[in-house]
Amino acid sequence: MTSKLIALVTGANKGIGLAIARELARRGALVLVGARDPGRGEAAAAQIRAEGGDARALALDVTRADTIAAAAAWIRAELGRLDVLVNNAGIAKVGAPSATALADVRAVFETNVFGVIAVTQAMLPLLREAPAGRIVNVSSRLGSLTAISDPAFPNRGIGGVAYGPSKSALNAVTVAFAQELAGTPIKVNAACPGYTATDLTNHKGPRSVAEGAREPVRLALLGPDGPTGTFSDDDGPIPW
Repeated sequence: MTSKLIALVTGANKGIGLAIARELARRGALVLVGARDPGRGEAAAAQIRAEGGDARALALDVTRADTIAAAAAWIRAELGRLDVLVNNAGIAKVGAPSATALADVRAVFETNVFGVIAVTQAMLPLLREAPAGRIVNVSSRLGSLTAISDPAFPNRGIGGVAYGPSKSALNAVTVAFAQELAGTPIKVNAACPGYTATDLTNHKGPRSVAEGAREPVRLALLGPDGPTGTFSDDDGPIPW
């Protein structure tokens, strides 16, 4: 067992997920690098260790119940608890709503919504073992109905019928878990990393992955007086 903060980041072998994992490790956490591909997960964990951080790869595909259960069982056996869960894994399908295949919409929701619910449910018993568990769901301003219905919003319309709605649903999931856990030390919040240059955005966007990691990391390390059931970015609260 370890006295270090134990943090699991899904989809952590690259992009914003890796940046979150690296920053949490830099701040002294033992980071579990969740990745569908064990080889890529181990490469990312090795990179963090080479930088002086404490990281271990954990095979985890958020769309597969067997890998979720195996990951939770390993954490239980090896570490006994989980302090932080960052639900970062996500995919996107873009295109006009009228031309988007229903199979693509289902695939996006399977990872971005159902995967988050499944992983959170599996890890919740471990988070309850921690003194003050934290759950951070990596969302997007494209999931804000207030933002996307504003004619002045510069990215209005690009969320389509798959990615944007999946993040709206994720925000609702965040509120649901926060309400259930309101009487516990566990805090549940959603973070918008901003328009960040990653594989997901075809490396477009003005923000670096380090910048995109800032708000998720802040919420992962909230103190006891921090909020729960919120949606925010670097600039503060985002309207639902």
